[in-house]
Amino acid sequence: MANATGGKHSVQIRGEQVEAAGKMATPEKWLNRFVRVVALIERTGNALGTLAFTWATVILLGGYPTVLDSKKDYRFITVIVFLEATRMFTRDNRLDYQLFFRSRGAFRLLGWNGLLIVIVYFSAMLMLSSKRGDDSFSVPLPVVIVAIVMLVFTFSDELPLSIVYDVSVLLLLSFGNFQIPAATVRVVLALAGILHQKDEPKKEVKPDCEKKDDNDSKNLKASLIIFYGMVLGQGILYIVACLLEVFSFIPRKYLIRHGGLGGQMGVENVNLYYAYAFEKCMEGAVLAPKKISLITFAMDSLNSDSSRKKLYGVQMLHKLLKMEQLRTKTITKLTNDTKTVASLFDMLDWTSDRDSEIRLFAAKVTAELAGSLRVVQIPGTTQLVASLLDTDHQQTTRDHFLFIDSQVGREDSPIQQDGMGQQNSPVLKYLKQMVIYCLIPVDEPSNVDEQNSCMVRCWKQITKCWSVPEEEPSTDQDFLPVQGLIILERLANFDLGNCMEISRTGLISKMIDFTSYRNHMISTNEAHQIMLASLSLRVLRRLASTEGKLGVTLRQQILEHTFILSNLAEIMDDNGNSHELKQLAAEILKNLAMDRNTSADIGHIRVIISSLMRAFLSQDPSSSTNSNHLLWKNAGQALAMLAMESRDNCLVMLMEQGYVFIRQLTTMMQDDRFKCIAASLLWNMCEHAQSELSNSDLKELSYILREVLEGIMDAEGAELEVLIGLSSQICQVIPEDFAREVEHGQIKEKFIKRLVEVLNAHMKPSVHCPRIRRVIVQHAIYLMEFNSRYANDFHKCWMVEALSMVERTPSRAENYRLLSGDTGLMEHNTPLTALVARAKELMGREWVRGISSVT
Repeated sequence: MANATGGKHSVQIRGEQVEAAGKMATPEKWLNRFVRVVALIERTGNALGTLAFTWATVILLGGYPTVLDSKKDYRFITVIVFLEATRMFTRDNRLDYQLFFRSRGAFRLLGWNGLLIVIVYFSAMLMLSSKRGDDSFSVPLPVVIVAIVMLVFTFSDELPLSIVYDVSVLLLLSFGNFQIPAATVRVVLALAGILHQKDEPKKEVKPDCEKKDDNDSKNLKASLIIFYGMVLGQGILYIVACLLEVFSFIPRKYLIRHGGLGGQMGVENVNLYYAYAFEKCMEGAVLAPKKISLITFAMDSLNSDSSRKKLYGVQMLHKLLKMEQLRTKTITKLTNDTKTVASLFDMLDWTSDRDSEIRLFAAKVTAELAGSLRVVQIPGTTQLVASLLDTDHQQTTRDHFLFIDSQVGREDSPIQQDGMGQQNSPVLKYLKQMVIYCLIPVDEPSNVDEQNSCMVRCWKQITKCWSVPEEEPSTDQDFLPVQGLIILERLANFDLGNCMEISRTGLISKMIDFTSYRNHMISTNEAHQIMLASLSLRVLRRLASTEGKLGVTLRQQILEHTFILSNLAEIMDDNGNSHELKQLAAEILKNLAMDRNTSADIGHIRVIISSLMRAFLSQDPSSSTNSNHLLWKNAGQALAMLAMESRDNCLVMLMEQGYVFIRQLTTMMQDDRFKCIAASLLWNMCEHAQSELSNSDLKELSYILREVLEGIMDAEGAELEVLIGLSSQICQVIPEDFAREVEHGQIKEKFIKRLVEVLNAHMKPSVHCPRIRRVIVQHAIYLMEFNSRYANDFHKCWMVEALSMVERTPSRAENYRLLSGDTGLMEHNTPLTALVARAKELMGREWVRGISSVT
């Protein structure tokens, strides 16, 4: 019941999250609805116009050409038909149609510049006209300009005329196209035609000879009223659509604020999306569903031939990928569209200065998608990403004197000067400042009452709600090499095929160069240098930790770089470096040390082992932060890897000044977090540096023996393998102490039974503990070699049968110390079958000796 309740609760929470995400997933829905309404009104007007055009040409002009009133109806119909024909024939040309007959853009905002031009021009004309005829009238230009402002805000006889002029010109300049004038003409002509039909007197009864003419004009009045009614409806619908479109700033502002689209860039993006949505709604069938969204707009813009549209498209994609409610949907749509992804990668190679902004945003978007891409499907992508790592700030490397040749230096590109031309002239700026000065007081009055202050606060709150959010400030990540490394890291973490593609393009060498960050760049700031080093180490860590044969190949390619080990040593030895850099370097060293020859090469660089030991032994685990904990853990793992199969490295660790290595390791055995690491190091110290262990070291091993034996009784998996391996080495190094602990502790039978049970339970070796059968057999050999009586104890627990099973089920995995995926590393010198034969031989001797004694 509890599980059911918990399941229901989790489903309910997930449902609420999905519902909430659904509500927030489309911040453009209000704008889409608004556009659909305006487009539907305009398309309804278009349908009425087409019907009226057909009615006029077929019914009226075709059916009643001779009986129409030539002075009014015929002229009205002709004008309307030509007007409608112009609309119908321009709709195939989108630009012409937008210029003449489109509700969107029928009104336009003049802004400060347009408003000032109108006020200045007509007020100045009015002022000059009032002084016309006075030859002595001559004033300086500045005086004409404080006079214009004062004239506008001062009551005088000419003020009404000035206002009429201003309003008229404002109205004319506000028309963005001919839709409103054309719609007005339709309404005026239709109303005039309808009124004309109502005012027309009834015809008198005509003689029979004139009845033929009446038949020709039968239903003419009804046809004219129907026609004028359709035209009137068309004009009204157009005017309504245009007036409604004026309020499009409301859903647009809503989208800007709730869609996270700040700054001038966000405003332009929303305006373009509004135009895009309107075009989509005007296409196809009226009631057909339209796939209109910010995502489709961004993708269509990205695939266009216009650089400007590509810029807006990639900027919009960057915004969408930053929105949690749209991120998953955007990534899914993009990754399923190979054309769009290829276009995105192609922009990474746009190296001209005018394309720097679009290249940066393309890199940001690619970085967001890299965690879901397989670049094998798009050839050449890694080369395009590699171009982001190229920088003019790289320090020139001095060649060896034998390679020096005469080289022509490259001239630096001239610094581009900012254009001196400004969009606004100084006069307009001056006028704008003057008007603002006259309209807005500098300081608020000190005696403002509470009501006014409340109104001011409300007004400020309203303006804040409708203001455009500021653009996101640039960060240190807005640096192309940084974005390139972020892309590489996410590609490498997503797919092994991406790792192989990265290794084929020379990127490993570039990243290793970045790890020597103190000497690599000459003009980038320190923050960029640290980020480049950190990201490079992250990618190298991912490559070096790859499993299987691919991992062996990648590690070999990393090791082919001459300075990889020295760069890692520099990072580990520099106390000024962050724990993150050291932790990454230690993890890379651990992975590289899986190769026996590389482990020996690392051991020759004494500073590496010294730095690892300092990181592993010189910190208090109880007070360490998360970063310190990772550094401590990785340093210990790197030391354990270096100690495997390497007597020289074990001796270097054992002789390192300032540490009592064995004692510190035995102390760490008390901490469950690092028990396996400490046990592995002690195992290798006993196996490879036994002759160098002091008496105090042997006593420390004796002290922890009981803890090791108790751990074997409860541990599983890799920890059990390490503890049995350590126990076997202690048994070989101090056999008397081992026997005394087992005998006096009354755990001999229990311990031997545990070894046999574990041996039977691991007849199929696993990846995380491939040597467990080997260490058990080795432990049995050490016990029986020390005292043959242990053979009888193994006989009682059916050890011979267990060994026979091991002999019948050999595995190649047990010949290696480590398994990386399906690839074995550090092969043992002695095969497991030889150890089984030795154990059975020792048990056989004791069995024969026991039979002989009985006989």
